[in-house]
Amino acid sequence: MTPSDTSRLAGSVLDEIEKAVVGRRRALELVLLGVLGRGHVLLEDVPGLGKTMMARCFSEALGLSFRRVQFTPDLLPADITGISVYDPGTSRFDFRPGPVFTQLLLADEINRTPPKTQSALLEVMEERQVSVEGVPRPLPEPFLVIATQNPIEYEGTYPLPEAQLDRFLLKLAVPLPNRDEELGVLRAHHQGFNPRDLFAAGIRPVATAADLAAGREAVGRVAVVDMVLGYIVDLCRATRVSPSLELGASPRGATALLAAAKAWAWISGREYVTPDDVKAVTRSTLRHRVRLRPEAELEGVTVDQILDAVLGTVPTPR
Repeated sequence: MTPSDTSRLAGSVLDEIEKAVVGRRRALELVLLGVLGRGHVLLEDVPGLGKTMMARCFSEALGLSFRRVQFTPDLLPADITGISVYDPGTSRFDFRPGPVFTQLLLADEINRTPPKTQSALLEVMEERQVSVEGVPRPLPEPFLVIATQNPIEYEGTYPLPEAQLDRFLLKLAVPLPNRDEELGVLRAHHQGFNPRDLFAAGIRPVATAADLAAGREAVGRVAVVDMVLGYIVDLCRATRVSPSLELGASPRGATALLAAAKAWAWISGREYVTPDDVKAVTRSTLRHRVRLRPEAELEGVTVDQILDAVLGTVPTPR
């Protein structure tokens, strides 16, 4: 698969999803980037912006199996991973897979479940397997998690720990549509659009799991020169010495930035990474891997502002 093939395929997938998701092209591109970069995506914004429908549309357009888990305070780890049940007829325990045994898992409102249940996803997201009673069980290929959370409602929520956040390749903020886009949404609903019936909305598979696998392999072969690798390292090291941050990007963050930049270059139709590719994905890749100092938060400083300052400070290789 060549970069031009991938660009055409990516365009087809995004065009198909935009039949139902209006005014989110940049966010859709980044979610697709996460898919090609073999990563998971965390969507964070207020309710009503189509985060859940976005995940469902990706599963339809990519031809992937889909399961949704609504995270609640009483959700148990076994409710996600599965459980062994005793069968009196055979006098043995049989494993009943949980909803995680799918290709695209939507973890809806992931911060509404306690840390014990959140931690059940650590092995799932990193190793692509589930261990029950000491037996590892591989998940289907490809496998990815799209999670959502609400950033403004904190009552009854459990903030994701750094170890869990670090499993996500990207953290995206879904923007509000502009007036014309919102007007288009209303027209579609007035004409009978049903967000729960994507087939009626015209969403059809335009890619297969094999296409996705080929795209991922091609992304892995994208060339990166040492100068660009050094730029990624310098950006991450700059976050560790920023006076506004108490936690900077780890080496895992640097590898995530590399993976995201390679996927962005490939979607853009190139077989090599440029510094501009790195800049384009720095916010989405690092914003959840760094933590502001309390005094910076009190001053109203945001993580994105700090990352922009880092990008402006670290010399860009030519």
